Amino acid sequence: MMNTGTALVFLVDDDISVRKGVSRLLRSAGYKCETFASATDFLTREPHGGPTCLIVDVRMPGLNGMELHEVLMQRHRQEQVVFITGHGDISMCSQAMKAGAVDFLPKPFGDGQLLECVARALSRSTEQRRRRMEKNEARQRLDSLTPREFEVMQLVVAGMLNKQIASELAIAEKTVKVHRGRVMQKLGVTSVAQLVRLGQRAGMGAMDETKV
Repeated sequence: MMNTGTALVFLVDDDISVRKGVSRLLRSAGYKCETFASATDFLTREPHGGPTCLIVDVRMPGLNGMELHEVLMQRHRQEQVVFITGHGDISMCSQAMKAGAVDFLPKPFGDGQLLECVARALSRSTEQRRRRMEKNEARQRLDSLTPREFEVMQLVVAGMLNKQIASELAIAEKTVKVHRGRVMQKLGVTSVAQLVRLGQRAGMGAMDETKV
């Protein structure tokens, strides 16, 4: 089970007895928890900066759980969602899971079931944050390249030899070698394999337009 100072569990349910019972369970398991009576109330809170699990009731007055999830995705929020409901069905569960939910628990659920879902959600949230940080760090390093250096890097990553890169860019082969050396130095890598991994972490395909 994850129990870090930065992890936070949110619970959104219009039933006060559920809010009290679940929050008591979570705190007894060592989790920090905040509760909200409605989706609208939850959306007024600033996004949490650490690993996050959102437990949300599917059926609520006003904005329901599924609609809240849609809003969060539209806003590119990062909460990992666990749906709970007393009125669930197979199609609703399928819809929730396809939308990226961690799990879908019908009421009444066991304490162990919920805690397992929360642990899984926070683990997924932690991994998601780690990948995002690596991506941002890799992109910052790529931002240090000039447009020409970035072009050379793309072709190196694509597996082209210096002679082929020179032909592709209509420049001298020795110029390619100079650019290639600067790329490796600026990015702090010593091999093509490291260069490829850095490009993958940065999602280099999505960055092409920013450099060319």
